[in-house]
Amino acid sequence: MSLAVIHSRALAALQAPPVTVEVHLANGLPSFTLVGLADTEVKEARERVRAALINSGLDFPHNKRITVNLAPADLPKETGRFDLPIALGILAAQGQIPAAALDGYEFAGELSLAGDLRAVRGALAMSLALRRQGAARAMVLPLDSAREASLVEGTTVYGARHLLDVVQSLLPPRAGEPPPHGWVRVCERPQAQAVAGPDLREVKGQAGPKRALEIAAAGGHSVLMVGPPGTGKSMLAQRFAGLLPALDTEAALESAAVLSLVGAFDPARWGQRVLRAPHHSASPVALAGGGSPPRPGEISLAHQGVLFLDELPEFPRAALEVLREPLETGQITIARAAHHVEFPARFQLIAAMNPCPCGYLGSRVRACRCSPEAVARYQGRLSGPLLDRIDIQVEVNSVPHEELLRLPEGEPSAAVAERVARARQRQLARQGCTNAQLQGAQLDAHCGLHDDAQRFLQAAASRLDWSARSLHRVLKIARSIADLAGADLLAMAHVAEAIQLRRVLVAS
Repeated sequence: MSLAVIHSRALAALQAPPVTVEVHLANGLPSFTLVGLADTEVKEARERVRAALINSGLDFPHNKRITVNLAPADLPKETGRFDLPIALGILAAQGQIPAAALDGYEFAGELSLAGDLRAVRGALAMSLALRRQGAARAMVLPLDSAREASLVEGTTVYGARHLLDVVQSLLPPRAGEPPPHGWVRVCERPQAQAVAGPDLREVKGQAGPKRALEIAAAGGHSVLMVGPPGTGKSMLAQRFAGLLPALDTEAALESAAVLSLVGAFDPARWGQRVLRAPHHSASPVALAGGGSPPRPGEISLAHQGVLFLDELPEFPRAALEVLREPLETGQITIARAAHHVEFPARFQLIAAMNPCPCGYLGSRVRACRCSPEAVARYQGRLSGPLLDRIDIQVEVNSVPHEELLRLPEGEPSAAVAERVARARQRQLARQGCTNAQLQGAQLDAHCGLHDDAQRFLQAAASRLDWSARSLHRVLKIARSIADLAGADLLAMAHVAEAIQLRRVLVAS
């Protein structure tokens, strides 16, 4: 048979669409042609496949015209993941392995010149897409990639170290001989393990910011901390992930699948909240994602975790503006002329900034040397629409040295995390989502107010000239405060604390 068909998958966000690898051998001038909108990395597979087959002791059709088609033709293909399917297609087209044995599998893997299989990125996304599409095929991947892909329950995954392992598993067993050494079934089911990270008890003082972070963790709210240098903003942010509840299986899979797209997933960190902290020189593409084909940016890599932006006004304004839609919708769409993909971006934003260029506006330690115009320009780097989308805005003031030395250690993260977990359970049982995700009619249904609290909130909204978004966000924060207190209705104390946490601390 001179034609062979092998199944594989490309990478396009988390969709991982199926790709059919068609290999045809024909008489004529010897050539090796690869078509189907292949990237340079894919086209280089011709040399890797040729060397891998020869060095593995397998026949390569030097005197044939080889045509490889990656279908569909309008889907971009990248990386060396198609090396293994192409090599198997050549062998099947020559009759060295039975073509019918390939039907029940999907193959992906990069080949070395010696025939060894190297891991490919996006294995978890491929396995997740295979399960969601209900395909009945098993996956054959390099061993390291197979361990990653097997985290998805309901899929059958085999791992191999060498091209010959795959070939031997596809050949029919000979009578009277033991089965050859081939690929192995991989079934990784790790349990989320608690990792000892930075503890909130190490931050002395700062009761107000700690309370704000507890409320943010309970309701899934975003936070902006404003204060002079050295007051503990970064310390607080680095300990925030330790306050969040553990990820459930589906959320852990989504987080790991996005990280897998860029090869950043570590199985040892399965089920743990990720903390992404890009430098303030990050470009809009680095935050939002992009490229050709599009890859996820920092806001997607922080999916189901924490995105920490330190020195917030120092980020390029165009980069900060890309946060606006994901903060509302929990996803981002990368639209290009030839590509259109969606990445999840349900992250919690923790941002920190100085109040002025020198950093000491309002400080009790050092006098500010900035002019009012310089302060206004610095704070004006943050747009009003972006600030309106940040739920909690809190001041972090310096603690006097004499008090800092006398203060005992604070409350440990574990104790705060227990209260946060109870509040999250109340929310999920009541509405099926966190308070930060409440929209429209859900707000009316789940944010009931006492009469005095409603009058107080209306008066505050009128006096402060809030937008509708600000009013709704105060309601969501108050709902989280009430959940921490175990209350069903929002009382005046809950609303008053929410208003204090919603104060706009910087000029827009």
